[in-house]
Amino acid sequence: QVQLVESGGDLVQPGGSLRLSCVASGSTVSRNPMGWYRQTPGNERDWVAEVFSGGETNYADSVKGRFTISRDSAKNTVWLQMNSLKPEDTAVYYCYVARSGGNFWGQGTQVTVSS
Repeated sequence: QVQLVESGGDLVQPGGSLRLSCVASGSTVSRNPMGWYRQTPGNERDWVAEVFSGGETNYADSVKGRFTISRDSAKNTVWLQMNSLKPEDTAVYYCYVARSGGNFWGQGTQVTVSS
């Protein structure tokens, strides 16, 4: 079993930056893709970004060029650097570890972009 703990969510003004962190424990996840989803009240979770064990990355169109995902497999950690934040980025951000039997999920961290 893998436990994921996110941190770094906060209130930030439009145009600002935040860095989210997610640490996995309980088992090594160095070979698994890791990434982030986000969710606003009343809506489904939207995929944001993913990083593979080899460092390859993918991004949703809505965040491409503004967000950067990275990982340190030795530390079982994934980060999401978010720049040029917009009010529409406001959401609870969830870290995940992908696996064939179903993803592991964190509890989420709130990001609010508002002036």
